[in-house]
Amino acid sequence: MKAITVEPKKPGTAQYEDFPEPDVHEGSVLVEAVAVGVCGTDVEIVEGKYGWAPPGKTRLILGHESLGRVIDPGPSSSLKKGDLVVGIVRRPDPVPCPNCAVGEWDMCRNGQYSERGIKEIHGFMSERWRIEPEYAIKVDSSLGILGALLEPMTVITKALTQVFAAGQRAFWEPKTALVTGAGPIGLLAALRLSARELQVHVLDRAETGPKPELVRALGATYHTGSVLDLDFDPDIIVECTGVGAVIADSIQKVAAGGIICLTGVGAGGVAGRTVADVAAAAVLKNNVIVGSVNANKRHWYKGSENLARADRKWLSRLITRLEKPENFKQALKRMPDDIKVVIQFSEV
Repeated sequence: MKAITVEPKKPGTAQYEDFPEPDVHEGSVLVEAVAVGVCGTDVEIVEGKYGWAPPGKTRLILGHESLGRVIDPGPSSSLKKGDLVVGIVRRPDPVPCPNCAVGEWDMCRNGQYSERGIKEIHGFMSERWRIEPEYAIKVDSSLGILGALLEPMTVITKALTQVFAAGQRAFWEPKTALVTGAGPIGLLAALRLSARELQVHVLDRAETGPKPELVRALGATYHTGSVLDLDFDPDIIVECTGVGAVIADSIQKVAAGGIICLTGVGAGGVAGRTVADVAAAAVLKNNVIVGSVNANKRHWYKGSENLARADRKWLSRLITRLEKPENFKQALKRMPDDIKVVIQFSEV
């Protein structure tokens, strides 16, 4: 079969190549790849910034935003041939830590977890892949290729679960929510926040193109510029950029008693401001700042429900480009109007 692989931490080694068929020890369910979403993590692995091949191997199959069709369900009684499925990304550590032991591998305490297409397990950018039945999430067949959006939907499903759990620490009736960044995660955050009858605002750098239109289609308000220039103080901020200045501004801007959820991953500090100055704003306003990454099985289950209920026409506009596997290098290049680029291996 063919697969998109890379030698982790070695830039320029990504290629579309012949690769051995997946072994049954990787899972009893055999799946034909339909599509794999591309995200910044894939780009960074290809650039050599991180990534880990399976033990004893030198190359890693990329891809963690999957969608496939079951070829052979094996002994699984919950799946059948032809089902559309998405593979859960993370696996618990082998120790396991207390969180992994109770199925909350997204909250792993010792960092020994593994992740498909990222850390020590082959990903989903191959013509066929195998998976353990307990890590295969069945998706509504009417979603078609939109099922490839499930992984980013699980990220925001977990993030908002964290936000509203933190809100229970005191009396809290949020009215306004701000999402910083209008990529796939940010737009899905706006979608889910809109379903809660909040006044939703999205801030991004793009002044034209599909992003402002997608936000307005939700009945939300689109902004450009600085968080500090907004004429309201959000009760909820879901930060999806990872940009230090945007994070610092968000901490300054969030309303008293408000909650900031950080989902973006960046690097670097904030020039001209000390950590203590930024933290003082959070202390004096009783704010909560919570980081959220990955998702466990209950978020995948709930995310699948949320995706199935979403407007198909709106969701389809998130996928701005389809590329063939042999053109994967083009898929990794960000174009000005890109939101979600998907590599399509086969027809739905």
